[in-house]
Amino acid sequence: MKVYFIGAGPGDPELITIKGLKVIQRSGYCIYAGSLVNPELLKSLPAHAKVYDSSRMSLEDMVVVYKEAMRHNMDVARIHSGDPSIYGAIQEQMHALDELGITYETIPGVSSFVAAAAVLRQELTLPGVTQTIVITRMEGKTPIPEKEHLSVLATATPTLCIFLSIDKTEEIAKILLPHYGKDCPVAVVYKATWPDQKIIHTKLSDITEEVKREDIKKTALIIVGWTLEKQFTRSVLYSQG
Repeated sequence: MKVYFIGAGPGDPELITIKGLKVIQRSGYCIYAGSLVNPELLKSLPAHAKVYDSSRMSLEDMVVVYKEAMRHNMDVARIHSGDPSIYGAIQEQMHALDELGITYETIPGVSSFVAAAAVLRQELTLPGVTQTIVITRMEGKTPIPEKEHLSVLATATPTLCIFLSIDKTEEIAKILLPHYGKDCPVAVVYKATWPDQKIIHTKLSDITEEVKREDIKKTALIIVGWTLEKQFTRSVLYSQG
């Protein structure tokens, strides 16, 4: 018996690894991340599999399922959206499994920030612009260490990929404007790779107005940076010199 933390990818059911899909196909138990995981993937589970929606569960509830699966010697497909290592709250689950003596494995997935770059047809690191990507979020229920405040991270003007913060665009703009300027390009990608995907191309000074106009309130990633302007120096990687 083993628990597998599987990255389901951003939404498109074909953007899951072959390894992850094979585990889903043989698992007797499944805990999946509610509406964030495409239900098409659940159709690959065995007919007898017990399925649980983690959005309605506490960590203690999950432990009950893990214990039951251990008693029945059945694998558990713990399906997370995107990649489970980014805002996946898997460490506390791993700690609980360590205490239970249950083995586990993480199968990585396609994070929404790389899926967003794909649908934008955008490289996030460009020669002469930036070679750094910062993955972060605004403070919500989870506090942000002072040294990781957005105003600190923004001083080097990297490409910012801001998760879980679409309801804080006004605050984001206020913090970033002194560093990036009002004309810095911004992309907001709602539900990247899903059928109802929506993309906003705008400027930092206009982000709040545009997000309100499109009525985007959740499940969206914000990308800020001059790479989005697509002006760059040619890479030395494929140069003839």
